[in-house]
Amino acid sequence: MPLFLDQLIETLEEEHACAFGAAEQISGQVGGPSRTSDMGSAGLVHGREMSMRGLSVEQVVHEYGDLCQAITGLALELEAPIETGEFKTLNHCLDNVIADAVTEFSHQRALIGADREAQALNQRIGFLAHELRNHLNTATLSLRLIKSGQVGFSGAIGDVLDRSLIGLRTIIDRSLAEVRMTPGMSIRHQVISVADLFAELRISAALEAQARGCPFSATAVDPDLAVMADRDLLLAAIGNLLQNAFKFTKPGTRVTLTAEAVGDQVHIDVQDHCGGLPPGNREDFFRPFRQYGADRSGVGLGLSIARRSVESSHGTLSVRDLPGTGCVFSICLPLHHPSTATSA
Repeated sequence: MPLFLDQLIETLEEEHACAFGAAEQISGQVGGPSRTSDMGSAGLVHGREMSMRGLSVEQVVHEYGDLCQAITGLALELEAPIETGEFKTLNHCLDNVIADAVTEFSHQRALIGADREAQALNQRIGFLAHELRNHLNTATLSLRLIKSGQVGFSGAIGDVLDRSLIGLRTIIDRSLAEVRMTPGMSIRHQVISVADLFAELRISAALEAQARGCPFSATAVDPDLAVMADRDLLLAAIGNLLQNAFKFTKPGTRVTLTAEAVGDQVHIDVQDHCGGLPPGNREDFFRPFRQYGADRSGVGLGLSIARRSVESSHGTLSVRDLPGTGCVFSICLPLHHPSTATSA
């Protein structure tokens, strides 16, 4: 601010001396670009500093507004009237320096935002690469042992290979679902038979149940039961819930997949026998990078992505505790009636 006042005084002195070119070099053209002027350069520095200090753009503007009030207030107090030409110069200097300060402030904020987004993206890519490498290394070592003839596919090493391949598939499915949920990507709503959906899920779930050593059951579903949703996203969401159930259910206990119509909704439930949920806010389970339980494999994004996938089809995803027994993750979607349009 002292520098601005010095430059304002210099501008007024040059204008009084009719050296208008020199005045423009100090404060810039009236209503024109001023970034190359002395005052414009100072405004850029000021805007950058205000951004680095974490202030808001309103504070940048108000700071110059307060200065204008201080100048006019002091002139009244000292009974030193400001001439029309001088007030016009003051206004154009304020206009130029505010424009330059705000422009630089916004530019710096955009750089900070882009840097944060890049850091978040790098972190996610790092997590993804780390998880893929772990599963791939385990699968490679397992396959090497099997090929050597020391062990067979049906033994413990074969089970390790199965789990590693399932883990790779899980990460890829989750990543694809997250990409589909990116703003701007199209959501393909279609009528989906829940019975057909369960028939597809039974195959992959049975393989994972076998690899985990726990029983799995999926109830029979009314063939007329249908929902309007994005098939890939819904499959990924239910698949994620099943994978979590297999991961946390106690050894040898059952994981169950059920579906039924409740009023105008379809409830798709995944129940496990994990022993019950830990204390705390249930919504925390759906926040990104949150993990619970002793098994911390994965990066804690699955439930967050699953909820977003379900919500994209106008549904909800919630969890219900069964103290001492386990928990139930429930997807609720609007029931599709035959008279409803078949695409959206």
